[in-house]
Amino acid sequence: MAVPKRRVSTTRKAKRRTNWKLDKPTINLCPSCGGPREPHHACTACGTYKSKPAKSEK
Repeated sequence: MAVPKRRVSTTRKAKRRTNWKLDKPTINLCPSCGGPREPHHACTACGTYKSKPAKSEK
């Protein structure tokens, strides 16, 4: 198993981890009801996708 020979400094570790951040989710408005929804997802308020009713899974 590989083990580091020397300790990794905090600066070096921080440089490597600069891109470990979360992005805000994109929110669009539903064209049917005007409620918030994620892109490429069915609207949680009215249940439509691309202005058509989404299939309900039972």
